[in-house]
Amino acid sequence: MRQRSFKYRFYPTSEQEILLRRTMGCARLVYNRALAARTEAWYERSERVGYPETSTMLTSWKKQEDLQFLNDVSSVPLQQGLRHLQTAFTNFFAGRAKYPNFKKKHNGGNAEFTKAAFKFRDGQIFLAKSPTPLAIRWSRQLPQDAEPSTITVKLSPSGRWTVSILVDVEICILPESTSSIGIDLGITSLVALSTGEKIANPKGFKTKKAKLRKAQKTLSRRQKGSNNRAQARRKVAKIHAEISDARNDFLHKLTTRLVRENQTIAVEDLTVKNMVKNKKLAFSISDASWSELIRQLEYKCDWYGRTFVKIDRWFPSSKRCGHCGYIVEKLPLNVREWDCPKCSTHHDRDINASKNILAAGLAVSVCGANIRPNRFESKGQLRKTSNGEVAPVLAVSVDGGLPNPEGKKQKPKS
Repeated sequence: MRQRSFKYRFYPTSEQEILLRRTMGCARLVYNRALAARTEAWYERSERVGYPETSTMLTSWKKQEDLQFLNDVSSVPLQQGLRHLQTAFTNFFAGRAKYPNFKKKHNGGNAEFTKAAFKFRDGQIFLAKSPTPLAIRWSRQLPQDAEPSTITVKLSPSGRWTVSILVDVEICILPESTSSIGIDLGITSLVALSTGEKIANPKGFKTKKAKLRKAQKTLSRRQKGSNNRAQARRKVAKIHAEISDARNDFLHKLTTRLVRENQTIAVEDLTVKNMVKNKKLAFSISDASWSELIRQLEYKCDWYGRTFVKIDRWFPSSKRCGHCGYIVEKLPLNVREWDCPKCSTHHDRDINASKNILAAGLAVSVCGANIRPNRFESKGQLRKTSNGEVAPVLAVSVDGGLPNPEGKKQKPKS
């Protein structure tokens, strides 16, 4: 059994909207107060405040005269907000995320309800303190006999109401396939496949750039705090929502197709966070959404029993000749086709890279090599063996040559 969320749009009544907005406002207030208390305790008294302490604070806040409105909403979303804050601090201390930020009203809001705060009866959802069910637009049915464990109601900045239902489902493994594929990510072509196919980048943000710029200029002219500014802000948010929806739709269709057709999928382990520091390419890289594409491939391969391999980011997939294994010293980004100086084979840069990624991915999956080596391993220096000993790193050979401890190719013995 796996947990899977199903997201739907719904249209609340005026009473439900008032209650939900009030609940989200209270959850935002509690989250921000707890974040301020934890920050103050650390910087002023060097004390660490965790979830139990903030939960006690919430109890005391509800007794204050100026915070009596916290008792008018369900306590579950408030407690869930404190748990999410604890998770944010855990990720921060582990180095996986930045320091938590305060939530802002104009960014929309969300409220999470666990089983104690909702009822799922006859295919309808009743939230706490609301006698009427949510008017959900069921674009697809929930799995049969599925029982929701968590329900998250979200209001986007564009004014769209959505509900995300988390259920435990049994996901069927896809029939085994004999094909494998290597994927090279790019900008002009979003992906180049080792089969020779190139899939163009839809460039969702670029297609809406002029429309978005006009809406943002209108927003900048509106007086702060006015209703006209609020309307202009929602218009900008709607354009951003259109861009996001188009991008996600394209990526889901593409990744689902690749997972269905191939048993093994190999990609490069790219550090997008560092790549977007290049000011000339940051816009195009962000618009391509490489990280989301890789994330979808990874979890879908896990769901449907496929093999997903990430190749070391230092592997010279573009510079290596897929025919003889020769590695050129320099290959600028503007060079899209090149001839191997050794065997004179003509290469398309992206297709050649995808073929090398596939070959390296198959070698990794068969040999069980470390697909994410550390800084020393990627430079061909040292690695740890299975028994904990330190040994030289053997370079992966794509063309059949034998690797040696220095990472240089040797000719096969006759």
